[in-house]
Amino acid sequence: MHSTALVLFSGGQDSTTCLAHALARYQRVETIGFDYGQRHLVELQQRLVVLDAFRESFPKWGARLGQDHVLDLSVLGDVSETSLTRDMAFQMEQTGLPNTFVPGRNLMFLTLAGALAYRRGLEVIVTGVCETDYSGYPDCRDDTMKAMQLALSLGMDRRTTIETPLMWIDKAATWQMAHDLGGQKLVDLILEETHTCYSGDREHRHSWGYGCGECPACELRARGFERYSASQT
Repeated sequence: MHSTALVLFSGGQDSTTCLAHALARYQRVETIGFDYGQRHLVELQQRLVVLDAFRESFPKWGARLGQDHVLDLSVLGDVSETSLTRDMAFQMEQTGLPNTFVPGRNLMFLTLAGALAYRRGLEVIVTGVCETDYSGYPDCRDDTMKAMQLALSLGMDRRTTIETPLMWIDKAATWQMAHDLGGQKLVDLILEETHTCYSGDREHRHSWGYGCGECPACELRARGFERYSASQT
């Protein structure tokens, strides 16, 4: 039975829900974030706000929450011509993928998370990738996660488990998972403090939280919250 985990934590809705999931299951949980030159750099600020809120508002979880790590991955931004790393409009490419796709991003995230987990003695890597609300990202697929789990286990000669608690649920169910894990207090925390918007908008407050309301991430979060809210009535 595993007792320790490393959560890929961006400070968004999905990774915050995954963090709650890990804290409810494991005795020691650490977090890792990445600065890769993303347009929505504000997420790196919000992730610290969320971590502080976990420690203050959820004492049982706070006692299990260990060290936070932020790694400089600016080279990823240097080699990426995408709307997440450049000031350009969000659109679909001729390849059929959205231009928010940062090639290699999740592969690099998991490789570095695997190395850190190895050094820190953490048994499980938890990430919020999902196929159900599929955004066209091939590095979010279940097959990709299984392949990375195998590669990390072989390459480090140590069993590495990649856990994907959101893989087969949609955004409405993600909101419900947060409620099931931490009640309305956690839902309110996600609404007020997490950041999902690709444009980095923290000025406009909607029923589902802060964001521009127009980028793909905002649209997905908004639709999920609308379905979740309807299920509560």
